Amino acid sequence: MAGLTQSTIGRKFLMALSAMFLLVFLLIHLSVNLLSIFSEDAFNTASHFMGYNPLIQFVLQPVLVAGVIFHFVMGFVLEMKNKNARPVKYAVANNSGNSSWSSRNMIISGAVILAFLGLHMYDFWMHEMNYKYVEALSINETRYWEELHAKFADLWRVIFYAVSFVLLGLHLSHGFQSSFQSIGARHPKYLKCVNTLGTWYSILIPLGFIIVAVFHFVTQ
Repeated sequence: MAGLTQSTIGRKFLMALSAMFLLVFLLIHLSVNLLSIFSEDAFNTASHFMGYNPLIQFVLQPVLVAGVIFHFVMGFVLEMKNKNARPVKYAVANNSGNSSWSSRNMIISGAVILAFLGLHMYDFWMHEMNYKYVEALSINETRYWEELHAKFADLWRVIFYAVSFVLLGLHLSHGFQSSFQSIGARHPKYLKCVNTLGTWYSILIPLGFIIVAVFHFVTQ
């Protein structure tokens, strides 16, 4: 691990692995949240399982937190390394013609997503920690849907979530294909498939989360 973090290629490889881990997490997280649209009981069952399963709570959840922290820290490190490697800007820059907005502004979209994660942690994770370990309230297997529903009663929260997910989509549109290229998927026959999957993933995942937020707002 120490050897990998000392080289640019190693850091990009580790960044790609953390990105893929988070891509899988987003898919699972959205799948559970979408249940809240179709079945209150199914959402409560899935949420209770996720919230009280020891493997998820005490093994996978710390791994997830570590993965998120590592991904953002490594992202900022790589951004600073890139800036320091080219201290003098070109006299003429045609950034828009050479790359997409998302690829040039990963640090901006990442910072906004990080701020969104702070609100998201406050809304849900801290509430869970308080419910289970601070107040030590009795187990209620049917509370999750109502708690989620109540969070989206305020329009400002829905708007902030929606904007954050749009930026997440922009972040994913570059990050998805970049992560696969960093682990060696550079052959044209692979790149076409990766780019197509990345495009659909970066659209459908944020859209799904936005739909969940809007659904709970309009059904108050």
